[in-house]
Amino acid sequence: MIPVRSALPILFTALAVLAAPALAQEPTTVAEKLLGGRGEATIYRDVNFAGPAVTVSRANPDMRLNWRVTSIRVRSGAWQLCSQPNYRGTCITVDRDDRNLRGQLSTVASLRPVSWDGGGGSNTPDRSLRGMAAEFFTAPRERNQRVLACPNGSATAACAARSAERFCKSRGWSRASRQAMQTENRRVYLADVLCSNTGM
Repeated sequence: MIPVRSALPILFTALAVLAAPALAQEPTTVAEKLLGGRGEATIYRDVNFAGPAVTVSRANPDMRLNWRVTSIRVRSGAWQLCSQPNYRGTCITVDRDDRNLRGQLSTVASLRPVSWDGGGGSNTPDRSLRGMAAEFFTAPRERNQRVLACPNGSATAACAARSAERFCKSRGWSRASRQAMQTENRRVYLADVLCSNTGM
């Protein structure tokens, strides 16, 4: 019989080996966990799902493709596609195949899986990740509706910054350290707002 103390390292090693495949399948970032984990989609250079293609199953903040993405097949989940790296610029959310993205996005520079309904409907949860000095809102909401980037007039970065500042103050924070805009059904909403009490 192996002494208990001698058996412990063997037991821990076995558990680590058994757990490794499961752990490898978990979302690897806080943002992915917050946004609902993984999905799977294939993006194509040409319309009608033609041309070079890349299959993705997790968030990618910088695609670095040398061609424009003009169609997408969604095998599972919903996906946020953004025109700039790090989920900035114009963003749209798709949860089904789209054979022609032209007119919606000029290009896709970053994308990530999301589990929330990106529209302004009442089913969109107000998800946030709160720390000691800041709180991150993926899709800010007020009165159970997505917050518009600019309630009056055209959506501009300056207007979105003011809206984010107001939103953060309504949540008890002193300022908005960053924000993005997301276009859904021709309406522009605040997205990825970081509220804080410092100049982060």
